Amino acid sequence: MENLWNAAEAQSLGDDFLKLRVYTSWLLGQNPSLVLHGGGNTSVKAQVKNIFGETEAMLYVKGSGWDLAALEPAGLVPVKLDALKKAVHLNVLSDTDMVCLQRAAMPNPLLPAPSVEAILHALIPFTYVDHTHADAVVTLTNSPDGERLVRGLYGPRVLIIPYIMPGFALAKKVYELTQSLDWKTLDGLVLLNHGIFTFSDDAKTSYERMLELVGKAETYLAQHAPVSITPVPAPELRLTDLAQLRQAVSTARGNAAIVRLLSDPMSLHFANHPRVLEMSQRGPLTPDHVIRTKPVPVILQDDPKTDVEQFSQNYRAYFNRHTPGSLTQLNPAPCWAVWPGRGILAFGATEKDARIIADIITHTVPAILAAEYLGGWKPVSEKDIFELEYWELEQAKLKTGGKRPEFQGKVVLVTGAVGGIGRACAEAFLAQGAAVAALDIDPAIQDSFKRPEVLELICDVTDRRALQSAVETTVRTFGGLDILVNNAGIFTKSEPLEFMDPAQWQRSLDVNLSGQQALLQLCIPYLRVGTDPAVVIIASKNVPAPGPGAGAYSVAKAGLTQLARVAALELAPSGIRVNVIHPNAVFDTKLWTPEVLEQRARHYGMSVQQYKTNNLLKVEVTSADVARLALALAGSVFSKTTGAQVPIDGGNDRVI
Repeated sequence: MENLWNAAEAQSLGDDFLKLRVYTSWLLGQNPSLVLHGGGNTSVKAQVKNIFGETEAMLYVKGSGWDLAALEPAGLVPVKLDALKKAVHLNVLSDTDMVCLQRAAMPNPLLPAPSVEAILHALIPFTYVDHTHADAVVTLTNSPDGERLVRGLYGPRVLIIPYIMPGFALAKKVYELTQSLDWKTLDGLVLLNHGIFTFSDDAKTSYERMLELVGKAETYLAQHAPVSITPVPAPELRLTDLAQLRQAVSTARGNAAIVRLLSDPMSLHFANHPRVLEMSQRGPLTPDHVIRTKPVPVILQDDPKTDVEQFSQNYRAYFNRHTPGSLTQLNPAPCWAVWPGRGILAFGATEKDARIIADIITHTVPAILAAEYLGGWKPVSEKDIFELEYWELEQAKLKTGGKRPEFQGKVVLVTGAVGGIGRACAEAFLAQGAAVAALDIDPAIQDSFKRPEVLELICDVTDRRALQSAVETTVRTFGGLDILVNNAGIFTKSEPLEFMDPAQWQRSLDVNLSGQQALLQLCIPYLRVGTDPAVVIIASKNVPAPGPGAGAYSVAKAGLTQLARVAALELAPSGIRVNVIHPNAVFDTKLWTPEVLEQRARHYGMSVQQYKTNNLLKVEVTSADVARLALALAGSVFSKTTGAQVPIDGGNDRVI
């Protein structure tokens, strides 16, 4: 445990208790072996004046939805300390009633809900309280002799608490166990199979006690449970197999999933361990993780589809074994998989969800292997895991959750994405929950989005090898492909056919037609196993209404449209829809600079605004308008339409 405390930084915060609380929370949150994605919580007690000018004791505790690594003062929710202390004297308090009680004790009930551990934080009689799910501590307690090990390691200065559900039940248990204890004799609490608390009247001491206690556990594991990795050759993975697995998981979930493949040495070692089936099926690192990971992974042995279906059947049986009959079953699909010879996979509703699950797995795997040295991986019972997975508070979220974005979990590939229509399409799909592979020949694409759910790739659509690499990288990164937006194109110099430069002609065909055909061909194997797969072709008004001097462009776009029509015929049996958009006069692109617009408007004797709205409806057509139409064609609105050609031009009399 590296001590990150910086005296100068801490001194600059002065006596501001909230800033100090945030500072040490950051220090804890920077270490993923202590807390992961919303795990753990911190608090500080203070005397503050209420709206009436009266002094009240207040507990400021991490609020729901905040990570310790990114905590801000606004994320420390104030709750009246006296109300929390009184609550522990109740004999029974349901989780729902506890949440109501805590919210009623908040000076500002509009803030996020306080941690479910708020009552426990309140009864610990110290100013600063830190709680983490330290890997090393939980690993020790997830072994057959875990309680004896931690007692021997820490002695009487750490109180050992048997596993119990978080919330009121845990606070009540700690209260009962500490009635005859002098809290000043304690440096911390170890919650078996759950985590560790430290506390003090100053932030630095509480933080450093956490490091000391967790460091002891790490040292013990290094000495008594060294995890050695057996080198495994780089896996051979057919990407179509990965896409088929994603399809099976998405079908079991009822919606599309993003997949992250972990093929690092530790993941490969675990996936190829001779006892991986036995070890991996016992439970998570800490019950808190079950909300994201489900109790166990699926082991892929034969056919991925069959394995996922069997997992789903087993999950339903697990639910039926433990449900009292009033619970809503969660989707039965696995959240992660062990694939012998290939690695570990995480499945999430979004790229972020998959990344979080992958992070949890990377901490779970070495913990399981270390615990095996201590006599075997032994987390809490299946019943305990179920109770947390189907916790009253988690079930309540199912009733209050909003509508999921239409393209959540979908993987979309967009060409020509650095600007204009391509950029607008990428942004629109992202806003609706998709993961996007954004391709462009312009190197600026690599710095265009700066978001983990966007794969930014330099790619020339006339280079088949580059296209193949881009498609394969997309599938390897997100697990598959559902939607292709063929947008990349160029508008060649206006020339009459009589004087057409052969190079200009060929260039237009290469970019606007042949490159699009090559990309579609490369994507088809993955679209076949996608979720509600669709192809959107961005063609042009010049197809139904060509103009003189634009032969190279118009012919290529007409060929592209004909390609889309043939594709619609050929791919319909696989459920892949192919539709075409014919935009016209979309001026918010790099092609249409203010100077070019001014020149073209003058040529027609119009103002720039008149030129931009030179259509029957007198409206301006923007890249965002085209993007919205692309979303519609790829989504449920047009789920029963293929082979269509839809203009977006404000009404063009020549087309009509």
